[in-house]
Amino acid sequence: MDQVRWDDDGPWIPDFGDSDRPDKYPDGMHSGVGGLGHVLAEIRLTRQWTPAEQSLAVGIADRLRAGIPTATCTTFFDGLVSSIGVLTALDQPGTSAALERLQALATANGWSESFLDEPRYTPGAVGNDVTLGTGAILLGSLWATRRGEDASALANRAADLLLGEQEKLPTGVNWQFVSRRFRTDEPTEMPNFSHGLAGIAAVLAVAGVELGRPELVDVARRGAEHLVTLGINDDKGFRVPRVIPWAERHGDEYTFNWCHGGAGTASAFSALEYADVPEIAGETPQTWRHRCLDGVRYSGIPERLHPGFWDNDGRCCGTAGVGDAFLDAWHRDGDEQDLEFAVRMGDTLLEHAYPEGYWRFVEYRDEDPLLRPGVGWMQGVAGIAAYLFRLQRVLGGDQRAVERMENWFSAARPRRS
Repeated sequence: MDQVRWDDDGPWIPDFGDSDRPDKYPDGMHSGVGGLGHVLAEIRLTRQWTPAEQSLAVGIADRLRAGIPTATCTTFFDGLVSSIGVLTALDQPGTSAALERLQALATANGWSESFLDEPRYTPGAVGNDVTLGTGAILLGSLWATRRGEDASALANRAADLLLGEQEKLPTGVNWQFVSRRFRTDEPTEMPNFSHGLAGIAAVLAVAGVELGRPELVDVARRGAEHLVTLGINDDKGFRVPRVIPWAERHGDEYTFNWCHGGAGTASAFSALEYADVPEIAGETPQTWRHRCLDGVRYSGIPERLHPGFWDNDGRCCGTAGVGDAFLDAWHRDGDEQDLEFAVRMGDTLLEHAYPEGYWRFVEYRDEDPLLRPGVGWMQGVAGIAAYLFRLQRVLGGDQRAVERMENWFSAARPRRS
């Protein structure tokens, strides 16, 4: 709250404590003021908002609504899908306007973004993934429908576009972050949740249920069949490389966070459980989900085992996101081991906190390895604080969880139960 600033457009926050206004995406969920909507939703389950928090919630919603008619970014992190998530978190109107804007921005290939203007991409390129691409549009439209809007036409369009971009392989199906037909180079893959196959399979499985389209569930299953061929499955769980092909410049071959590791990839198998898929490569989705979480559990985190290993406490790439994934698993299964691991993540966050109430991540290759304290949801204090609010509620006997578009099917018990 100390970092919130106000101007003629409403509230905003810096990317880092006491830095200038961000040049890009000041309204976004990832690091912009929109992300504070999600921590406010967590606070509202814990206690009543203060007058300042109430004012901030209204200000955020007003700011986002004002930007919708001219928005060109569509993504889950920072665009119109982000706005859908924030407005629903705050119980504020405006979702229908965001959906209409998404419809207006659609091209024959989908929804293009400014970062796809790089030389490696051809004109008209679109992404496929669940955070920056067509998968994000599908995720946002499903969530809006779940929250009372009629976004089924948009959802079906996004699902059909994803079906058209699948790569059929002997081991199943795959999607590139950006399809080969839009690239001038040989792509590297990021197959975990945030930018790759796991996230796309997850959202297609949920879409198959919500839209009454079993062919979407089947293609999600075949995506998971391919996914399990990409990783290692042993007595330390299941883990998929963060980048394929891996090179030393990418850092550790495996990580264990929400965006590129098992904490997020487990969501793909949660979605397949939700869709009542009986098995993947001879095992149930529940078994694969548990193995993803075991990969995290036995990885050594949250200890910083070597330079570059687990230097992040945030929601996207670090400790808070892992803790949230294990709380989702505990809500779903009631396994006390998952709650114990979630508590361990919370204890670590308390150990790493600065007395002033912020966290500083590490970039070991820099001369000064301590990074400036982040403010926002995915890589800053807002996301970490939200996890601690949730954990304290759980430990106090309150099992309510804030549903968000990327987690509700992970925390929900399978429909057949």
